[in-house]
Amino acid sequence: MTTINPTTIKEQVSVAGLLARLGYQPIRPGARELVYHSMLREGDRTPSFSVNDTLGVWYDHGTGKGGNVIDFGLAYWPNLTFREVLLKLWETAQLAAPVSSFQPVNRRRRKAQKLPHYQVENVKAIGTARLISQYLKIRGIADIAPAWLKEVYYYVDNEKQERKHFFAAGHQNELGGWEIRNKHFKGCLGRKAMTIISGDSRKAALFEGYFDFLSWKTENPEANPTIMVLNSLSFIEQAIKLATRYPHIDCFFDHDKAGRAATRQLLKALPYASDRSAAYAGHHDYNDKLQAEARARREPPRKDIFKHVKGPIQW
Repeated sequence: MTTINPTTIKEQVSVAGLLARLGYQPIRPGARELVYHSMLREGDRTPSFSVNDTLGVWYDHGTGKGGNVIDFGLAYWPNLTFREVLLKLWETAQLAAPVSSFQPVNRRRRKAQKLPHYQVENVKAIGTARLISQYLKIRGIADIAPAWLKEVYYYVDNEKQERKHFFAAGHQNELGGWEIRNKHFKGCLGRKAMTIISGDSRKAALFEGYFDFLSWKTENPEANPTIMVLNSLSFIEQAIKLATRYPHIDCFFDHDKAGRAATRQLLKALPYASDRSAAYAGHHDYNDKLQAEARARREPPRKDIFKHVKGPIQW
């Protein structure tokens, strides 16, 4: 099989260009983002799939997942291996792009722009920004967040040299990049990588996202396995390689096509590993479970006004 460098894919294949070649056109254009009906979920009637091609990222509001073009490929072709997804992305990118009312055809493949001229200005403890605290409360992890997250303040200079300031909750990955997210954005400032938290040398727990780890930690405060947060399913092969040194492995991936495919890939490589996703059965992921529980606490059930009616009402 032809080998394609993941870095080459991320630098030369734009998300919007790939979608056009797959036959998807945006429902509405925008200066900063394009919005589509989600091609990752059936029956998406309200456009909820956003692409910021300047940053080279996408986000599906219906599932709360997003990432770069490789992350999209893994979600779009969940039954393929990582190498097969890279080849599929590369082959699709070579196809002629259809004419779009929003995007003119560009016959010269351009290098996709990444986050332009960002600068982290300040890092503060959780609790300074009210909006971040409210967001973490909605996500059900407000109590545990101060020990594991920071408030990251940064700015971005766009191509017109216009500077815009942002802030988000974040943590640093293994290469020093800040994995950040707030109500409206999920991404990485710097180099993308996994997050490893050292613990028991015989036990490992694997999570797709950091909020899923924090959700599990909320329910298991005394547990101390070595934590591996992939931050992107594009690191599944790296995670498997690292996990081989642990005799006891628990896996907490999402209940969607990509998550299930990653779980199968892990269990095939390491048959003694355990799929622990039953802990959030009926929910998309571990954090989705905590969000549902947080909503239930905020919104007590309505009183049943007919509770004491014994029989049919006669008029």
